Amino acid sequence: MNNLFDLTGKVAVVTGASSGIGMEMAKAFASQGADVAIIARRYDRLELLAKEIESMGRKSLAVKCDVTKEEEVKSAVTTILDKFGKIDILLNNAGVASSGSVENIEEAEWDRVIDTNVKGMFLMSKHVVKHMKERKYGKIINTASICGLIGSIGKSAPLHAYNASKGAVINLTRGMGATFAQYGITVNAIGPSLFKTEMTERSLGNESFLNMYNSICPAGRLGKPGELNGAAIYFASDASSYTTGQTLFVDGGWTSI
Repeated sequence: MNNLFDLTGKVAVVTGASSGIGMEMAKAFASQGADVAIIARRYDRLELLAKEIESMGRKSLAVKCDVTKEEEVKSAVTTILDKFGKIDILLNNAGVASSGSVENIEEAEWDRVIDTNVKGMFLMSKHVVKHMKERKYGKIINTASICGLIGSIGKSAPLHAYNASKGAVINLTRGMGATFAQYGITVNAIGPSLFKTEMTERSLGNESFLNMYNSICPAGRLGKPGELNGAAIYFASDASSYTTGQTLFVDGGWTSI
């Protein structure tokens, strides 16, 4: 039986790859045989990751890009196509989080979260989908969150801008999945709960919050490094050829309660 999860010969693009989930998934794609273009604003970190991917025997390309700026996105996609000739997989992972209620969050902060988490995904998809439609093949994976389905965790600080952005990601995934299926393009999302990343360091440093989280989560713990990789590889591979518009919550059972 052929390995349905083999990504040999595929080209993957990962945004927000300079740390956390994006970095982990970029390496996961490479471990399955994909060449990987990595995108973020912090180029120095991308260079280190590119070297690590190349040490795995794969090709890599680091591209500095702010996904909220369309001209930078267009340039990045062109650069990647010039080097690799195609894009098979797009992981829209660039994102930011911010606490605050609609009562007090500043407009600029609201815009920063929505622009990065939603507009950035829109712009990357816009310029990659055109290429995928021509080839009648593509795998788009969006990073959502349990916060796109539920409200704030317990009595923690409200995350209204983040809630709004990740809810939009989930429904954008549905809409894109329905629209692009006829072109051989699948669009799915991964909805993590709490994982240790650069973005969650502040929350994890709060012992009372961490104890509250662990007491509510059915698994009784945070997600571990690598526990999102299986979902990412599934959606990136031909194992998911008839799966589209879906969000897979990798959350220790949080959304089941």
